[in-house]
Amino acid sequence: MKFPRRKFLGLAAAAIAAPAVSRSALAQAWPSRPVRLLVGFPPGGGADVAGRIVANRLSEVWRQQVVIENKPGAGGNLAIGVAAHANADGYTMVLVPGAITLYGLMLPMIDYDPATDLAPVTLVGTYPNMLAVPNASPVKSVRDYIAAAKAHPGEITFASPGVGTSPHLSGVLFARMAGIDIRHVPYRGVTAGGMSDLIAGRIDSMFNTTGSLLPAVRSGEVRGLAVTSGERFATVPELPTIAESGVPGFDVISWYALYVPAKTPADIVQKMHDDAVAVLSEPAVKAKYEPLGVLSGGSTQDALGARVRSEVELWRSVIKSAGIKPE
Repeated sequence: MKFPRRKFLGLAAAAIAAPAVSRSALAQAWPSRPVRLLVGFPPGGGADVAGRIVANRLSEVWRQQVVIENKPGAGGNLAIGVAAHANADGYTMVLVPGAITLYGLMLPMIDYDPATDLAPVTLVGTYPNMLAVPNASPVKSVRDYIAAAKAHPGEITFASPGVGTSPHLSGVLFARMAGIDIRHVPYRGVTAGGMSDLIAGRIDSMFNTTGSLLPAVRSGEVRGLAVTSGERFATVPELPTIAESGVPGFDVISWYALYVPAKTPADIVQKMHDDAVAVLSEPAVKAKYEPLGVLSGGSTQDALGARVRSEVELWRSVIKSAGIKPE
């Protein structure tokens, strides 16, 4: 049987249009059940709290729970790997601290490609890292710290939330630019023993996110020496920068971002993006991030990708020159 040409063309056009209609309907119906947000650090740390703030507000907007699922390990990589292999149905998101493609440089045995297996949604917020010491430490400033490290090469320890994380790399870059030799001690997060060891003086110092360190600094549990941003950061104006404290040119800003499995339907990713950007701009949400030292604010997906590429260029040479290997 032959179809008339006009009828055939009409059927073909309808067939082409159908997937678009279906995708649009899918986005309108989403979410119809809880969405999980994976966080690669233990409950109570900076990344966990940052994830919960945006998750709680999106739960209200979407009228479905956004449930935090903590999967600590490998500096956040464990959670990212779970997200990379999750169903791309719009019900899995992951909070990523910093440039996602750094994991490919730092952890060669990962079983996913961070550049192709995950898709960016939006920036969540930016923040500097911090350098802190125990209250009992004789070190009162960054200059004191550098002097102590030069007097005792290889003996001063610094903790971080894991190999390859932004705080770890901040410490490595600091040591290189200051011309000192300090010893890295990785933890799985401040709540996994890092903070208690810092307070007790079992480690000499810590580089970590403002979300993890700032509350302890402001409550007087530990002494904050400086932030890593090139200029004093808006959410932490009371602390000097490393650059103004003896290491000119030092400038490291990190961030949190939301990602999803790469094949998540584009309409759903767009809705995630639009809603997340909207809530991150709300004054009430910004106020919740301020105690973490995080300046909340969304971004386009392209802008987030460009930020990641720029960050990788910075750290690639640092990783190579320092000979950093997975621990």
